[in-house]
Formats: sequence, C-alpha cells, structure tokens
Amino acid sequence: MNDGELARYLERIGHAWNVRPDLGTLRSVHRAHVTAIPFEALDVQLGEVPSLEPDAIFEKLVERRRGGWCYEMNGLLGAALQAIGFDVTRLSCGVMRQDGGEERMGTHLALMVDCDGRWLCDAGFGGSLLEPLPLAADAREHAPYTVSLEQTEDGYWRFTERAETPFSYDFRAEPADEALLTAKRDWQATHPMSNFTLNSVAMKRHHDSQLILRGRVLTERGPGGTTTHTVADADEFVETLATRFGIDEPRAREVWPRILARHAELFEAAA
Repeated sequence: MNDGELARYLERIGHAWNVRPDLGTLRSVHRAHVTAIPFEALDVQLGEVPSLEPDAIFEKLVERRRGGWCYEMNGLLGAALQAIGFDVTRLSCGVMRQDGGEERMGTHLALMVDCDGRWLCDAGFGGSLLEPLPLAADAREHAPYTVSLEQTEDGYWRFTERAETPFSYDFRAEPADEALLTAKRDWQATHPMSNFTLNSVAMKRHHDSQLILRGRVLTERGPGGTTTHTVADADEFVETLATRFGIDEPRAREVWPRILARHAELFEAAA
C-alpha cells in the first residue's frame, strides 16, 4: 500500500491522517476500521470467490466501499498497518478447532502486531474485537461482547468471543501458511456445505453494539439487550444492506430466493 492508498484507506475508515507506528495509532486505526467497514460475504452468495490479492481487496473495500470477510478485512488492515510502519504477522487460524481439529486451520485470517509487545488484531471475526488484545491470557469487555485469550494444552492460543454462545478460533504466534489460507478460502467460497455458501451474513460493529443480518433475520445486540426482526422481502433486504450496513449492492436481490429457501429449511422445519 503506497502513501496515496493509505490516505484513501484512512479516509474510508474516518481516521485522521496523522498516524505513526505507536500503540495509540494501532488502537485507533483498529477501532475505526471495525466500526466503518462491515463484515460480509455477499460475493460468495453471488457465486464469486473473493480475491486474496491486495489490489483487488483495496478496490472492493475502499474504492467501491463494500465490506468483506476475514481474508479481505484483515488483508486490508494488515497492509495499512504495514504502510504506517508496524511489524505485522499474518496468522492462520482455525475456527472452533476444538470441535473440528486441524482441518479447521486456515479457516480464518488474523494479525499479530509487534508494538511494545505483541498484540492480536482482528477486524474480520464479525467485529467482536473492537481494539487489539495483548497476546497474554486475559479477558476484557468489548461491549456487547466479552473477549478473551488463553493458551490451550497443545500450545495454541485461543481467542473466544462471548455474548450468548461462545465462539472461538485457535492459532499459533507464527507466520501463516499462505497456501493453506488460499485452499481454505476456496473451500469456504465454493463448497456446498460451507457456512458462507449456505448462509448470507453481514455484520456491522458500533462502539457498544452490533448489527447482524443472517439470512432474513436482523439482530441488534447492545446495552439494552437483543432484538430481532424478520426481513419481509427482497426490497427490504437490499434496503437494509444499504441503509443499515452501508453495503450498496443491487445484485443482492439475486440471492433472495436462496435466503428464503434456507430460512424455511432452518426455521419452518424446526417449527
């Protein structure tokens, strides 16, 4: 990322241009990114494989003002932090590895930054991590979540977010296996049993709350509790993405039949 691109990135996330490789900047850039750019995987629902190339990610998330999933969100954040002057390590992570074992490794990309110690940075896990966490066993409140790090008996670090059901990923504090990340990106973008091919998802973090659109169910989680709303039709779906998440993508209408079918499979069959 060159200086001009860094300036456009900082404008995209609403951050002042006076940045330097210090802890204050690391915290403020992380918070600004997470609250400005939504987590979303709409491209997968549209039958596309999101790119891992830095230029393509920049064009999508900054120039077109879309959101992205972990490989894009943390790819962009990592490139920006490196441009500022931080020492950044990409981490290959395994979502819910305690359930699925080593096959889960590579299903998530996070970042480790060296700056007065080592810090876990992650703009791509749905926004639960609002600011960097020191790489140490600890738990902190990032309302509406409690987030924590602990070491597992087999030598991994485990990040866990807790709001209702705990959700976690494991990683080692070492450079990612990039080939594995690419392979798992491909699987998650194309396999019929991937959560991202099965389910449409968008998440938008605010400072003490989170907005989640999973399929046609819109959930708001914040200090006052949790509320849900069922989106009525394709028009409301496209409008909700645009007005509540900042995702202005008219092609979203194309995925509505799949969303209806998946909603019926999950909820009507259960009822």
